[in-house]
Amino acid sequence: MSIQQYSQEDFKKLKKAGCITARALDFLDDKIKPGITTNYIDRIVSEFLKSNNATSAPLFYKGFTKSICTSVNHVVCHGIPSEKILEDGDIVNIDITSYIDEFHGDASRMYCVGTPSVKAKKLVDVTYESLVRAIKILKPGVTLGDIGYEIQNFVENEGFSVVRDFCGHGIGRLFHEEPSVVHYGKKNQGMKIKEGMVFTIEPMINAGNFQTKVLNDGWTAVTKDKSLSAQFEHTVGITSNGCEIFTLSNKHDKELNQ
Repeated sequence: MSIQQYSQEDFKKLKKAGCITARALDFLDDKIKPGITTNYIDRIVSEFLKSNNATSAPLFYKGFTKSICTSVNHVVCHGIPSEKILEDGDIVNIDITSYIDEFHGDASRMYCVGTPSVKAKKLVDVTYESLVRAIKILKPGVTLGDIGYEIQNFVENEGFSVVRDFCGHGIGRLFHEEPSVVHYGKKNQGMKIKEGMVFTIEPMINAGNFQTKVLNDGWTAVTKDKSLSAQFEHTVGITSNGCEIFTLSNKHDKELNQ
């Protein structure tokens, strides 16, 4: 398994791509409300990327026809924007990957539409906290199993489950590279991460069981038991003593800005 290790110059380009993605997600803060369609979100994000001289990596990727993924309520990931209207109480994950100067910036964030239920809000909060906890342990020598354990142990203690069928991935010049970064695991198991490695961590957490299925469109993954699902994602690069979060939002990631 060949894993790319990127240079400091590469990190600068990765940060440029990641910054555009983070700003695109911030741009949506006051746009996500009851009555809009997920197609509308797709369109305004596409325009935002274009205005920043970036393109959408998902657009036409393996036949995907939209610029972003919009995963609503029990959709786990890879939801396709459509004329579906968002309603009060919905939760939606928006996944954006910008591409600029030969590098990718991949991140996703949950948005609450109107007023979510208490359970939906807890699911969203726990999912974000699991990502924060995983990022905070990153440094050379940490194993992929350590990352998975950090997420799984916290999430299951909160009464939720970790999706097994999808995972984080290496990223850089290519949209998807090695390694695969699963969000469950055991301490001290799996490959040790090294300085220069770049990958996403993107836990998908279900309110019910962890099983998923993919719909007939070949993309949309949903919970088998129709329970709610949430996801957050950042792109990180491993440094000599920790990590750099390329998709960091100064507005939202206060726990990671310290």
